[in-house]
Amino acid sequence: MTRDPSDQRRAGEVAIALPEAPDAGLYFIGRIRTPWATRDDCPKNARGSDALCTIELDPRYERGLADLATCSHVIVLYWMDEAPRDLVVQAPRHGTPRGVFALRSPARPNPIALSVAALVGIEGTRIAVRGLDCKDGTPLLDVKPYFASVDSVPDARVGWSEGEGRRAPEGGSAP
Repeated sequence: MTRDPSDQRRAGEVAIALPEAPDAGLYFIGRIRTPWATRDDCPKNARGSDALCTIELDPRYERGLADLATCSHVIVLYWMDEAPRDLVVQAPRHGTPRGVFALRSPARPNPIALSVAALVGIEGTRIAVRGLDCKDGTPLLDVKPYFASVDSVPDARVGWSEGEGRRAPEGGSAP
């Protein structure tokens, strides 16, 4: 027997009506505003710029922002909607061809990008952050609090990057 989802709600939870249909099996919950008009304009990785960017959340999700302002950093998940999806081996601009799952490139079967961004402020449904690498208008998938206690892995390594004599940048892997 399938349980009614409303039976699983906890005290204080609020449910909303979702959009009629998902986008690619997901709900785009907003858009990201950045200074970059094209993919080529974007920094190579999220730590490559300290530009102020704005996450514009769909107003139906505004109540989900409760308590987020207490966070110094957030994890931002976004859909790289212009990235090719058919590559399994890629040749980065500066490097050796690698398998798609060994790279942080947006070109992948499901072009989901992740950045840890510094939370600058929240005004209504607009979240100001620093530390993104996507073009203006990129669809937003999710925003989560960054917990240094569980999200940081100080001894993580990218072996192929070390083998090329390059150290992976903090918070990511070398291209």
